[in-house]
Amino acid sequence: MKLSVVIVNYNVEHFLEQCLFSVRRAMEGIEGEVFVVDNNSVDGSLRMLATKFPDVRVIANKDNVGFAKANNQAIRVSKGEYVLLLNPDTVVEDDTFSKCISFMDSHPDAGGLGVKMVDGKGQFLPESKRGLPTPMTAFYKIFGLSKLFPHSRRFSKYHLGYLPEDEVNSVDILAGAFMMLRRETLEKCGLLDETFFMYGEDIDLSYRITLAGYKNYYFPETRIIHYKGESTKKTSVNYVFVFYKAMEIFAKKHFGQHRARLFSFFINLAIYFRAFLALLSQFLGKIYMPLIEAVIGYAGLAAISYFWGHYMIYDGTGSYPMTPLFTIILPVYLLIWLVTSYFVGGYDKPYRIYPAVGGTLIGSVIILILYALLPTHLRFSRALILLGTIWMALQMTLSRTLGYVLKLHDFQYGKNAKKRFLVIGGPDETKRVERLLKSTSIKPDFVGLVMPDNEKDVPDNYLGNIAQVPDIIGIYKITEIIFCSKDITHQEIIDKMVAWHANKLDYKIAPVDTLSIIGSNSINTRGDLYTVDIRTISTVQNKRKKRLFDFSISFFGIVFWIFAAWFVNKPVKFLGDCFKVLFGRYSWVGYCPTEVIDVQRLPNIKKGIYNPSSIAEGELSDEARGRLNVMYARDYTIQKDFNILFRMLLKR
Repeated sequence: MKLSVVIVNYNVEHFLEQCLFSVRRAMEGIEGEVFVVDNNSVDGSLRMLATKFPDVRVIANKDNVGFAKANNQAIRVSKGEYVLLLNPDTVVEDDTFSKCISFMDSHPDAGGLGVKMVDGKGQFLPESKRGLPTPMTAFYKIFGLSKLFPHSRRFSKYHLGYLPEDEVNSVDILAGAFMMLRRETLEKCGLLDETFFMYGEDIDLSYRITLAGYKNYYFPETRIIHYKGESTKKTSVNYVFVFYKAMEIFAKKHFGQHRARLFSFFINLAIYFRAFLALLSQFLGKIYMPLIEAVIGYAGLAAISYFWGHYMIYDGTGSYPMTPLFTIILPVYLLIWLVTSYFVGGYDKPYRIYPAVGGTLIGSVIILILYALLPTHLRFSRALILLGTIWMALQMTLSRTLGYVLKLHDFQYGKNAKKRFLVIGGPDETKRVERLLKSTSIKPDFVGLVMPDNEKDVPDNYLGNIAQVPDIIGIYKITEIIFCSKDITHQEIIDKMVAWHANKLDYKIAPVDTLSIIGSNSINTRGDLYTVDIRTISTVQNKRKKRLFDFSISFFGIVFWIFAAWFVNKPVKFLGDCFKVLFGRYSWVGYCPTEVIDVQRLPNIKKGIYNPSSIAEGELSDEARGRLNVMYARDYTIQKDFNILFRMLLKR
């Protein structure tokens, strides 16, 4: 047997599915086998494998045993002359395996081989070729010198920036996303070191390959897409600690005592430095918008209060008392406006005008109610509330409009971002993808179709052929391109991604016979997934609205229970349910109980006092309840909870 492909999977079902479709094509004409080692995924990966890839050999672990141990499980039972360690978040070209095998056959000194990797936008990934992370190399990378001098032989050793991207070269380290290994080499230098749980094992194995007398080669004559970042957030504190601790393990294992101590010093310095930056980045990412609007908002409110008091109330002879107004009343008003805007989604990303202004108006109603309860000496003119409302709404509108005009990532105009798609494929696949797009929650603004070849005669409903795409992009203001992999090879997909990436487009791939369209807009993001949307209920906005609804009904149900008891069904039970929901043990509405339908694929929510089947007439089957659950998750609105709850409470 020539090749054994080993893929370790952990909760990335849709990436894995796309990867295996590309692997299936690349394995044609090659005597080989494919292993998937699943580290206790709960996202439906095993069911997908059994249904769509019955020929794949699956090792299903009951725990997450880590990357190294999982790979070793498959390597030990594999039979190929070459073993390929492949990440599930990759797409290989149709001839990637045959080209790599041919190179390995003709280079007996090659113990391992890596290929050219591009991200989901078609941009070259520098980790395709790496140098040994010596203490000084690590120092240059940790403190940013490698970024400042990306092509320097001294400072860019970590990513070997001085080596050409399109030239075959011997390198120190192979990327774990794609490592083709000679079995003879593995038998000599050993398998992956299971001391490493998640990161560093590729560096360790690559180094041991060179110590065993073999070479590691960077082979750019074939490419893969690597949706790097879908499993871990590179800015997370957890990633920082796990990655750099792995580097410390490597140093202690391979460097001398003195160098290991020096390396450990740099690593620990880097851990806390990078952890601090990660925390700061996360904090600023969440707080910068409300903080800016709080500062600008207070400055505007203070100016309005001073001029209104000085010129309108005191007729130029004085102004409002400074201390209570500027230190108590205005900060409280400002806090209420910001909090209500937050709760209606004004600070959800992408930032939008409508919820921010809507939250301000709701805040003004609350302020007017509280105003009536204030003592006389704290009741300043209601005009301040009106003018403050106008100012807050205006500055929130202007800040979001400016972000949109500057095309900042976190800003969006209107209810939905304008997504204009171009689908490249044959008639059957483009129709399927177009239907799929329209069944998702993204509500595309435009969907154009393009033939995948250069034929001049195209159907009437098509915009043109693939050679005309650059012109179509400009004329129709396309923002995303979807490739139908059934009708276009992965080589051509990657070719076009690389050729067109200057247009700052987003790319997706629609695998054959699947309900998902997948891609990644950035190496630092999880990757975008368009699928028949059942996750509406789990959006940040809806989770917050659902909890606010639960809290409000429970709170007022308890406070006004004596009045509600005259109207609701089973008032004593209602009171008990109010306490259950108030303390977060239950939600007023949850999923229908079912045994047959696998609810693990639905977003997780609290168990409900009631459910969509509660208002149905007669007993429903498990299948019917399962369909209700999908519709409830997919089409969730707060009005649905309201209707179900009040129909049950008033039911006699």
